[in-house]
Amino acid sequence: MKRIFIYIMRMAAKVLRLFGFDSRVILNYRHFPLYLKQRNLWLSSGGKISVHKMILHDYDDTAGVATGHYFHQDLLVARQIFEDNPKRHIDVGSRVDGFVAHVASFREIDVFDIRTLQESVHKNIKFVQADLMNVQNAEITDSLSCLHALEHFGLGRYTDRIDVDGHIKGINNIVRLVCNGGLLYISWPIGLDDAVHFNAHRVFHPESILSIPSICEQTTLIRFDYVDDYGALHLNQRVSDAVGKTEYGCGIYTFRKK
Repeated sequence: MKRIFIYIMRMAAKVLRLFGFDSRVILNYRHFPLYLKQRNLWLSSGGKISVHKMILHDYDDTAGVATGHYFHQDLLVARQIFEDNPKRHIDVGSRVDGFVAHVASFREIDVFDIRTLQESVHKNIKFVQADLMNVQNAEITDSLSCLHALEHFGLGRYTDRIDVDGHIKGINNIVRLVCNGGLLYISWPIGLDDAVHFNAHRVFHPESILSIPSICEQTTLIRFDYVDDYGALHLNQRVSDAVGKTEYGCGIYTFRKK
């Protein structure tokens, strides 16, 4: 009986795929017999049920996600900032509920973003709404991060204006914000070559960032790490080591301003 049930669910999943539905939803019902067994055991043991909820997908889940671009970059760069202990750290556009939260757990962080942010009760997060494609300030911090954000500049996805050179202007401006001797942490998607996936993001050849004038003339690369297509982190690599190795990975570059 159980085999027949699973077979029916698999056939239903194939039909769903034909119409563009996510077949994983119905495939979770293969766990329905286990759910019934556990529910009956609960009731026969004297347990009471206030509300019936049927959560089947957690039977296949792991303890958590410890791979991927954001998991690795957020922890890696946050640890570097902890060890460097700068006088001031500014972040530009990185994930607030990831990287920013990591840093705010041990120090104050100024967050710059073109979008608005609800005022936080966590006093270590200081927010400034700003368009980093158009800033005039210079040398205001000795540490700055911009993680998985520059690839979006100028594509309009986040209410920013359309600008084919948006990422270049963004890099020029964040380099300008860093004092001489300060550290700059940049990450963005890396692949086989430069590409624009409008209006989602850009993807870059791993070495492309090194040819941007403000980077090659005003900074020195002191560390490179990258995440591959399978979500694995490769520590302390040469940039050339990532060339041709990934179609949609994440390059994590640490620069020191000259």
